[in-house]
Amino acid sequence: MLITMVLGFALSVSVAVSIGLAAIVGIQVSNANMLLSAKEMFNAINKFPLAAIPFFILAGNLMETGGISRRLVEFAKSIVGGVQGGLPMTCVLTCMIFAAVSGSSVATTFAIGAILIPALIKHGYPTTWAAALQATSAELGVIIPPSIPMILYGVSAEVSIGELFIAGFGPGILISLALMAFVWAYCKWNGWGKNDGDGRLGFLTATRQAAWALLMPVIILGGIYGGIFTPTEASAVAVLYALVVGMLVYREISLKDLYAVLRKSVVSSSVIMFIIANAGLFAFLITRAGVPEAIGHWLEDVLKNPAMFLLGVNAALFIIGMFIETSAAIIVLAPILAPVAVHFGIDPVHFGLVMVVNLALGMITPPFGVNLFAACTVARISLDKIIRHLLPFVAVILVCLMVITYVPALSLGLRDLVYR
Repeated sequence: MLITMVLGFALSVSVAVSIGLAAIVGIQVSNANMLLSAKEMFNAINKFPLAAIPFFILAGNLMETGGISRRLVEFAKSIVGGVQGGLPMTCVLTCMIFAAVSGSSVATTFAIGAILIPALIKHGYPTTWAAALQATSAELGVIIPPSIPMILYGVSAEVSIGELFIAGFGPGILISLALMAFVWAYCKWNGWGKNDGDGRLGFLTATRQAAWALLMPVIILGGIYGGIFTPTEASAVAVLYALVVGMLVYREISLKDLYAVLRKSVVSSSVIMFIIANAGLFAFLITRAGVPEAIGHWLEDVLKNPAMFLLGVNAALFIIGMFIETSAAIIVLAPILAPVAVHFGIDPVHFGLVMVVNLALGMITPPFGVNLFAACTVARISLDKIIRHLLPFVAVILVCLMVITYVPALSLGLRDLVYR
């Protein structure tokens, strides 16, 4: 299966098809019924929480077309855009705000990247660096709640989704601040972004213009934590709000624009769901072969204390995240690893954040980095050109991951304050 998958990548076969072909080879070798492929691919996407993906992608596209994303960018720029490197910092801060609405890193990449990648290029930043920055910043879409992977972990490991969401704020803010500090220092070092403040609005003006856009995360998060709607239902509320604001308040969406927005959303959703479907089949065969269970037992036997267990899990998840789609990896591994973590005395909510942040790295690491594909699509460059500029960003996230792993209070402090 691995040889087939790698061969598919070498021949430039699409990621989803390469995974699917590898899974079909696995079915043939194990003499299983080929109908298994259709059944497991359907099962992989036949989950209510996954309904949030197309809705959040549609909400992101409506926000982009309706002027909401642009106003959020202007608002973020009014806060951090006045310094050297302010435009890349604006990208991180905007993704952080947008993450409180989208729940999807891919939706964040498309919605914010469509505005900021061309702006970064216009201000003299290398196209490949701009795409790497956008792909990394969009990772916040699954760390700051609402988050689709957190929903999947909560369902798979039988952990409170509300507690996971509350716990996600600390790690999300840490990663945001670390990325902003890094891009500021990097731009200083390279002499980039000396004119980033050109055309920057005043804070009060930007806030007034973005008032309706800034109200959106308040409604979404307030509705979730207030028990008015579930996180999945919140995605539909986000679509409705973006549509009403874009058409009736800002009046930047016309009826004729809706077809293009819907078509773009269908294509983007189909690509992601097709990857999840094929990854689900691949993960099913790996699970059937007992690989994740063997990894879990091996970790439990070899790593004798919580610190070593967390280090081993992080190393394993980092590698696994490169090859298995985040949602599929969580669905497969969470029921196996979460009980082992509890056995070592690790809070399952804290462990969930470690899993989500680690596997979210898979979204920006080849070969299955869906954020990379989205960012490269927006920037119109090939994936291989982005790797060199991507490595420092991955290093920053890895440092943050170690802090999140070994400082549980960062995740659990706010949770304990609210729920205990």
